[in-house]
Amino acid sequence: MSAPALTGFATEELAIVASVEAHEGPVYMASEDALYFTTVPHDRADGVRIVAIARLDVATGDVTTVVEDANAANGMTLDRDGRLVVCEQGGPRRDAAITRVDPRTGEREVLVDRVDGRPLNSPNDVAVGPDGAVWFTDPAYGWLQGFRPRPRLGDHVYRHDRATGATALAARGFDKPNGIALSPDGARAYVGDSGRPHHVRVFDVGADGRLDAGRVFAVVSPGVPDGLKTDRDGRVYASAASGVQVFDPDGCRVGEIPLPGAVNFAWGGPDRHVLFITTDTAVHAAALTTQGA
Repeated sequence: MSAPALTGFATEELAIVASVEAHEGPVYMASEDALYFTTVPHDRADGVRIVAIARLDVATGDVTTVVEDANAANGMTLDRDGRLVVCEQGGPRRDAAITRVDPRTGEREVLVDRVDGRPLNSPNDVAVGPDGAVWFTDPAYGWLQGFRPRPRLGDHVYRHDRATGATALAARGFDKPNGIALSPDGARAYVGDSGRPHHVRVFDVGADGRLDAGRVFAVVSPGVPDGLKTDRDGRVYASAASGVQVFDPDGCRVGEIPLPGAVNFAWGGPDRHVLFITTDTAVHAAALTTQGA
């Protein structure tokens, strides 16, 4: 089953890989030709949000569950050791956290659950830099959606240094920081704000890992930016209400993958030229003429 053709951007095809309740955090594992993702949230009567981490075998379309209850997991990425780095949003009585999960066993390790002694809000998206540092956004969506306590931290972006174990404030001034991505060389950080501004900001990353004051990179419309990724040529991809919008390194929109309902996406395939896109009802694959960062 095919989806509409891309507009203003080269592609070979866009098709559904599997009809499944995929939602957030897609991560492609090259050694397995498999896509890991978090499923559509289901709220229990007691306010606990149930989200699973699932695995899609790209060749066969088979879907299996890796973690039955992943603590309301949202965005995910891979670290340099092949572990999933997961944004766990938490619940009424469960702490939010950034964790490492072994995709084979489901074994979980907590990296961050507090900043300056205060609990995280509800981490949304995560990226790992060339130096192994973990960058993540922490909006208060859990409080707004009724499954997390009142926030004790602002809606900020943080950087966790794996070498020292320290977590530091990286950027502030957001309404609701959402997707996060790094440029191919790790010199720039892009953060989508899915609150009132509905734009993507870009920050220069200093030698010490600190960010500058940042500036508006691009405004996303219709809707708000959610998933965020870059390709090898420095283009930036942001999901919007109409699909996945593509911006050149200067912030000019150069094309779109028209797919209403697109939530998040990940580069994959043998040459990293396939963009796997999750919606609440399916996983789509767009074969592009570029490669992921």
